[in-house]
Amino acid sequence: MANITAAMVKELREATSAGMMDCKAALAETNGDMEAAIDWLRKKGLSKAAKKAGRVAAEGLVAVESSGHSATILEVNSETDFVARNDGFQAFVREAAKIALNGNGTIESLEAATFPGSSTTVKDRLQELIATIGENMTLRRVAKLEVSKGVIATYVHNAVTEGLGKIGVLVALESEGDVGVLGALGRQIAMHVAATNPVALDASGVDQATVERETAILRDKNAGKPDHVMQKIIESGLKSYFKEVTLLEQPFVHDPSKTVTQVLKEAESKAGKPVTLKAFVRYALGEGIEKEEAPDFAAEVAAQAGLKA
Repeated sequence: MANITAAMVKELREATSAGMMDCKAALAETNGDMEAAIDWLRKKGLSKAAKKAGRVAAEGLVAVESSGHSATILEVNSETDFVARNDGFQAFVREAAKIALNGNGTIESLEAATFPGSSTTVKDRLQELIATIGENMTLRRVAKLEVSKGVIATYVHNAVTEGLGKIGVLVALESEGDVGVLGALGRQIAMHVAATNPVALDASGVDQATVERETAILRDKNAGKPDHVMQKIIESGLKSYFKEVTLLEQPFVHDPSKTVTQVLKEAESKAGKPVTLKAFVRYALGEGIEKEEAPDFAAEVAAQAGLKA
């Protein structure tokens, strides 16, 4: 029997995107013959993943998972919403989110982690799922929040099942106050984040490129004004912009007469201690992914037939 090396397994994995153990088995069955091993995997249906990799995956699920003073949020994409309702896909996403709780908040650490109940990695398990279901899937992004004291509230909008849905939010509240009060407040703020999609916690967190773009718009809209007037217009315009897009300055959706900052301050009396909104994360499924246009089959057939659609 041929000596199957790690390099051979790696080469076969790169060629087929099949799982590590499947590659090892294929090489063992074919005495180390690379081409024969590829054929073996194809016959078993385990090299399908490579053919799916180029397809756009913009559907799927967002998962949230929490434990004590840490929580994670994960987006896993598929090609169709039909797969997002598949029990096997949902089980994988839920398990991957739990695994991410023990990671460092990066996709790389999640991919390299061992999938429970097997000797394969999370990345390998996903490749096996692709081969089984027949669609491209990707571990797109993951984030992790931690607090030394307080709570991390979670919320899922349009949930298909507990902890899985189309929009997921984490909100970290740092406080030594009453955990029950903090949990209820955190969930309300998480719902607010889901609804308003703030770009940052406060003005200092707004990306500089965004500030420059807003400034340029204000300049263009007020072209011809004297410099001292223009400066006041820009300052006022940016102040209004920050009130709209930063979480702490936004009107609270559950009581628009108050800002989120005011709600936090009022909550301190109920919690019994100061409350700080430390961070938040919001994932909306597929945001930023350029989706492929659905083909116009009628126009395509008409064009081939030399007719007008």
